[in-house]
Amino acid sequence: MAPFNASRTTQQDGHGKEGCSDLGLPSLDVSIAFPQATPASVFPPHVSDYYQLDDLLTPEEQALRRKVRDVMEKEVAPIMAKYWEKAEFPFHIIPKLGSLCVAGGTIKGYGCPGLSITGSAIVTAEIARVDASCSTFILVHSSLAMLTIALCGSELQKQKYLDSLARLNTVACWALTEPDFGSDASSLGTIATKVEGGWLLDGQKRWIGNSTFADVLVVFARNTTTNQINGYIVKKGAPGLSVTKIENKIGLRIVQNGDILFKKVFVPDEDRLPGVNSFKDTSKVLAVSRVMVAWQPIGISMGVFDMCHRYLKERKQFGAPLAAFQLNQEKLVRMLGNIQAMVLVGWRLCKLYESGKMTSGHASMGKAWTSLKARENVSLARELLGGNGILGDFLVAKAFCDLEPIYTYEGTYDINSMVTGREITGIASFKPAIVGKRSRL
Repeated sequence: MAPFNASRTTQQDGHGKEGCSDLGLPSLDVSIAFPQATPASVFPPHVSDYYQLDDLLTPEEQALRRKVRDVMEKEVAPIMAKYWEKAEFPFHIIPKLGSLCVAGGTIKGYGCPGLSITGSAIVTAEIARVDASCSTFILVHSSLAMLTIALCGSELQKQKYLDSLARLNTVACWALTEPDFGSDASSLGTIATKVEGGWLLDGQKRWIGNSTFADVLVVFARNTTTNQINGYIVKKGAPGLSVTKIENKIGLRIVQNGDILFKKVFVPDEDRLPGVNSFKDTSKVLAVSRVMVAWQPIGISMGVFDMCHRYLKERKQFGAPLAAFQLNQEKLVRMLGNIQAMVLVGWRLCKLYESGKMTSGHASMGKAWTSLKARENVSLARELLGGNGILGDFLVAKAFCDLEPIYTYEGTYDINSMVTGREITGIASFKPAIVGKRSRL
């Protein structure tokens, strides 16, 4: 019997001959299949600043917002759904993101933009408004990897790496999380053994964004001599280094998360980060990055509100636009109220940082709370779009999924709540209480 060809079926034509009809034809373009509403490839106008909170920004920060918004709407919005569906990274947009001159964020000198932390946060939100994966790509590269080199690196390391990274001529990743240690990151098991002229790294990392194509890997490992956490710069293609892509994600599908294996990877002495001598040294980096992550849910919420606002005015049922129905208006207002509060929390967090008053509890509560409110917003948006709420073409389904990993990374909601809880009570609750001996019955 001839094998079945899954790519085609046969049928009899009018002359008794077998004809062929291909399976797997491309789907109908969404603008033709559903002409009543505009897909997110043509991004909706920004309409979520109901309380005119743009007035809180400096003229420079407002201009930066407009520049980033323009590039994201024109260059990224038209292609994001396609790449999200394929779980591939659109490498051709890296030069466009580089042209924004935002990589490096608050870092001054070395080719970096030296933005205010508020400006850097606004950039994060504007990128996330259109595509959360792109904002994660920049955040990992800029607010984790580059910032670690800037705050913990030697002068030579800053001069060697930061300028190219700032222009996105090279890309970096930040490798802390391991298969056995996520929330309990300080217990990491990757080790660094001192040898002549450098160090040998052995171990494994997981969930590392950008790692499958990063030119520079900022890696944390336990010094076998001191038992303390140290930082290292590892180059792409180093002998003993292997990176594989994590497949089957439901969120941030454009982000290329990887599993990294280190098998006696040699790192020369000049690539050990001298400012990382314990896990506490990562806190100055995480303080900034957690502020940035708090602004990702803000940006996502802005995007889904803008999409819902346009969709409900275009889509008609029962002879009226969906925006005319009371239930839909209530959901829109609830989303809009959440966004105003989220922006104010994010803005205040930036001001606390700039004045030197921000604590780890402040940053953790900001990230936990904005991601919680954004979860409510994307759920409401999913309801408002009905069946189209499960299509990436209309943004909401993609944002719904993308928010889930953001809710978890840079500290889960629960872990961040406990960081703030420890600060306000003076009692740490991360480890379960030791259970005493069971009493005899």
